[in-house]
Amino acid sequence: MANADNYEASTRGGSADALAEFDEHDRGLIGRIHHILHQTPAIVPLIVLVVAVVIFGLLNPNFWRVSTLSLIFQQIGIVGILGCAQAIVILTAGIDLSVGAMAVLSSVLMGQFAFRYGIPPTFAIVLGLVCGAAMGAINGWLVSKMRIPPFIVTLGTWQIWLATNYIYSANETIRSQDIEAEAAALQFWGERFQLFGAQVTYGVVLLIVLVLIMAYVLRHTAWGRHVYAVGDDPEAAELAGVNRDRMLIQVYALAGLFCALAGWVMIGRFGSVSPSASTGVLGNIQAITAVVIGGISLFGGRGTIIGMFLGALIVGVFEMGLRMAGADAQWTYLLIGILIIAAVAVDQWIRKVSA
Repeated sequence: MANADNYEASTRGGSADALAEFDEHDRGLIGRIHHILHQTPAIVPLIVLVVAVVIFGLLNPNFWRVSTLSLIFQQIGIVGILGCAQAIVILTAGIDLSVGAMAVLSSVLMGQFAFRYGIPPTFAIVLGLVCGAAMGAINGWLVSKMRIPPFIVTLGTWQIWLATNYIYSANETIRSQDIEAEAAALQFWGERFQLFGAQVTYGVVLLIVLVLIMAYVLRHTAWGRHVYAVGDDPEAAELAGVNRDRMLIQVYALAGLFCALAGWVMIGRFGSVSPSASTGVLGNIQAITAVVIGGISLFGGRGTIIGMFLGALIVGVFEMGLRMAGADAQWTYLLIGILIIAAVAVDQWIRKVSA
């Protein structure tokens, strides 16, 4: 009898192994590719980035110079930090159209606190960061507690933050030389140091450190898993004990803090504090572009911060590469537009096959 039971068990085990082998074989090449993309969504932007760097380097060998690559990193510094803000919001199946406006308003607040009210620059910066987090928390409260769609909420607050920015500052620009003389801390992230013969700003270091920290937090902490859970299936997340409303407020508040950091980096990058900085209008689109090209699903619950970083680099590489190749600037928009549509199409295919 025991031998019969052992035989039955071994038969079941053999059948299971055979079935698994059959499934693996039946999956085929396309199935395996889908599985890899589902597990590692950043692999597509990584391939695109490597191919782009190789092609532009072949077109112009100067593209591979360390100084050129350093310049690309400097150009994506602000967009990359805004992308971190946009990424964590989109992972919850939301969207924040006000990230650029929050960055500009935060930079204006830092400058005005220091120059209009005579607050010590370091404390003015802290207040600006707090204000950025508060603006994000307002977005999160309206989305979670009032149940207003994120698109509508942030479309409205985008206009409110921009209007507040112009009204409060009276459209006054604080000049670079004044900041350098009286509040040099505001320009900290624009300071440079030498690395392998290239000039690198502290703003680039901040972006890389921020990406690494958020990659760890999202992948290895309970808070990060809750972010993905809320974006993937909010009802299931609540049944599992996740406080959805609190998570959304925290995510949007953190996004606001990142935007304020981007505003501080803006001062260092451009030297001055300008309420009419183009980031207020274009920052939203640039951040969403980096997120989408980086493989983060607009439907929430899938993607990585590393992918967003690669997406921002792709945009920077295309802009620099086409410029060095002497191409019309409109080609950049055309190619980026194709990449956006392709990225969303791949995400839809992955979700359809997974379902």
